[in-house]
Amino acid sequence: MKRIFSVAILLCLVSIAAINTYAQVKPRLLVGANQMHIYLPQFKDKRVAVFANNTAVLGNVHLVDILASMKVNVVKILSPEHGFRGDVPDGDNVGDSIDEKTGIPIVSIYGDKNKKPTPAHLSNVDIVVFDIQDVGTRFYTYISSLHYLMEACAENNKKLFVLDRPNPNGFVDGPILEAENKSFVGMHPIPIAHGLTIGELAYMINGEGWLEGGKKCDLQVIAMTNYTHHDSISLPVKPSPNLPNDHAIAMYPSICLFEGTALSLGRGTQNPFELIGHPSLKNQPFEFTPVSIPTMSAKPKLENEVCHGVDLRKVKPERKISLKYLIDMYKQFPDKEKFFIPYIDKLSGTKEFKEQIKKGMTEEEIRATWEPGLAKYREMRKKYTMYPD
Repeated sequence: MKRIFSVAILLCLVSIAAINTYAQVKPRLLVGANQMHIYLPQFKDKRVAVFANNTAVLGNVHLVDILASMKVNVVKILSPEHGFRGDVPDGDNVGDSIDEKTGIPIVSIYGDKNKKPTPAHLSNVDIVVFDIQDVGTRFYTYISSLHYLMEACAENNKKLFVLDRPNPNGFVDGPILEAENKSFVGMHPIPIAHGLTIGELAYMINGEGWLEGGKKCDLQVIAMTNYTHHDSISLPVKPSPNLPNDHAIAMYPSICLFEGTALSLGRGTQNPFELIGHPSLKNQPFEFTPVSIPTMSAKPKLENEVCHGVDLRKVKPERKISLKYLIDMYKQFPDKEKFFIPYIDKLSGTKEFKEQIKKGMTEEEIRATWEPGLAKYREMRKKYTMYPD
């Protein structure tokens, strides 16, 4: 009786914390992890693996800590890019370890040869839980990790629970990824801004047969309550080291395209995705110098070089992929043959994109070329949306 009472109090406190966290968004928005009455009974007498990072929280309490306190048999933690606690710089490999707080083994599922859980990783597991905050863009690699996890679960007959969370960039926009540009920063034929929660996208991956060999994952998405895709979302935890605030998250769908250029987008500063610059842009009004920041960008592009460019920190983000900064910087860049790097094709999803910029097409003209693909995508998307637009 005492244990039941204690659990009830904990659930109450967690619910209040989660409600207060999102109170500025919409009254009583509850994330999937909060719907414990749905998933906890299914965890009874099961060996559970949790695929999560630092964003898997209810209030200030991590999901793994909550499950451990409730005596759920969490046998291992699967860790994506940036690590379980979210403090590993972008691109750095993450090694296996032990969680100091719970003593649960952490298995790294990130790196050139380790993007997908192996049969050995899942051999002592009955069910897998995925709880990670996404930001709604095709090149944000947690959705690629989700894809490989779904594939591994399908191959090894493990049920997957996706605990849904809101999308802070809930609009649909951008070119559709072409198959020849498929990579870890773009695995699916979807636009840059896909307009889905991570749970809805999981249903789309399953439903459209995008897993290898058309396999189907035994999938259950634990939905949120009182959420719409148009809600203004303020995330309680930064989703990755280089998205430190709501403004950077809102600029990310547009500014990340600069990763495919010679320019810096502010990595190596405290304001990544809010600054753009290059040493050769001498006529620009703003300057910054990228430096090594071990917890964010250990080796940023143009490290220790003074970059001249623009400060976007006071720019009001638009609910669309804005191309005006990319077009303007291309026009002003002195050596246009060196402006783009090959990575731009993977980020944009199409080789046509950089050629459109080079030809001098306007933003409106480029956006018009996206519309046929976007129209088809929006129709497909309707089959998988769980929340109103």
